Amino acid sequence: MPLEQVLAAVLEAALPGLDDVPSELQARLLEMTWLGDGPLLTIAHSAMSESEQERLSDLGQRSAGLTSEEQAELALLRECYGAITLQKAWAYALLSIRSGKARFGQTAPT
Repeated sequence: MPLEQVLAAVLEAALPGLDDVPSELQARLLEMTWLGDGPLLTIAHSAMSESEQERLSDLGQRSAGLTSEEQAELALLRECYGAITLQKAWAYALLSIRSGKARFGQTAPT
């Protein structure tokens, strides 16, 4: 069996399906498969900016009385948060597959 098929089978068994993920994000996740450990650790430790996190929290707490512009902003921030979270999880999963153990305690290279 060719290496590509073996790798595809391992990833399919170990990682969640991407059927509900937007196509652009699917492509990014699949590209991550070929990244080295350093870039994957950087992704695994990434986060929204502090100002975006604060705005997301603020809008989320006031979600019932938001203007249409604020509702659109909240939806965009939630989408961004979801994409970052999924990329982080994917990076950790790839690192764990490569090493055969969880790598949550490692830090990103400087």
